[in-house]
Amino acid sequence: MTTKVLSASSVSKNSVKNAAGDDLGKIEDIMLDLSSSRVAYAVLSFGSILGMGGKYFAIPWEALTIDTSDHTFLLNASKETLENAPGFDKDNWPNMSDVTWGGKVYSHYGYKPYW
Repeated sequence: MTTKVLSASSVSKNSVKNAAGDDLGKIEDIMLDLSSSRVAYAVLSFGSILGMGGKYFAIPWEALTIDTSDHTFLLNASKETLENAPGFDKDNWPNMSDVTWGGKVYSHYGYKPYW
């Protein structure tokens, strides 16, 4: 049976890898677009050591696939793509409803914004 619905809390803290098997971090949060009833972004933490440092990245939801057997997300991006992505500090989040900023995020990963 294929899982078609998951709770946000069940995917929070899941690992994210790319096709090469590189560890890209973990999902910290899920951002909901209330006006369209869609998931807008997953927030990924990358580059931290023992929870210190590192950056957060908004990842378009469409850019992620989930492997329910090992509770891991797959992001079709290299570490370099992620390192060059628009990121932010965990204590200084951008306005995620800003469509200009969101458009840059989506285009960085090769996706067209849904709005």
